[in-house]
Amino acid sequence: MSTVIALDSLLDARRLWRGQPQARPPSRQPTGFPMLDAALPSGGWPEAALSEVLLPLDGVGELALLWPALARLTQAGGLVALVAPPYLPFPAAWAGAGVRLDRLQVVRAEPRDAAWATEQCLRSAACAAVLCWPQQADDRTLRRLQLAAEAGQCLGFAMRPAAAAAQASPAALRLVLEARPPRLRVLKCRGGNPPAQPLPWPLPAGVSPAVRGPHGAADLA
Repeated sequence: MSTVIALDSLLDARRLWRGQPQARPPSRQPTGFPMLDAALPSGGWPEAALSEVLLPLDGVGELALLWPALARLTQAGGLVALVAPPYLPFPAAWAGAGVRLDRLQVVRAEPRDAAWATEQCLRSAACAAVLCWPQQADDRTLRRLQLAAEAGQCLGFAMRPAAAAAQASPAALRLVLEARPPRLRVLKCRGGNPPAQPLPWPLPAGVSPAVRGPHGAADLA
């Protein structure tokens, strides 16, 4: 008959080693919103990783959420790719948000090719950030995008319908923008537990209003 030994006694006798979690280094990619940075374990967007932004409908401020980081990246000479966006970008809004238009590339792709095109942009190491809008993405597709972001050391952002929150995802970060009431919820964050309470939306920005940019559907159209 096997003998049950208390775990504490093994630890006390140094017969069992207690592992310690290895802390991840702080992110070098701040979101531009101090309140959101404080809520994320790394203090910013997860580096070389895929982040999901889940939306109840288009134009609830998803671009305003990303613009501070995209402005900073393009102003440093980084390239930002938009793969098969649902609307043509409105140049004045992006420029007003501080994004360098000469460092912004729109990649046209049919829906069946959009995931492949996104993967190539992420993996290329030529882009600082890649945005995509997959309407139907399974776990395998998202995992390939996550691995491509790691390989290319790139920030990946996937805008998906809010209904996808019920599905598992390999993304390092999952955020939900809600419209009624307007708020931001962190569903999943690599390296720690999501905050129990949602954050207000729009968030107070840590950058000038010009970098924040306007909200609404006109952001893209």
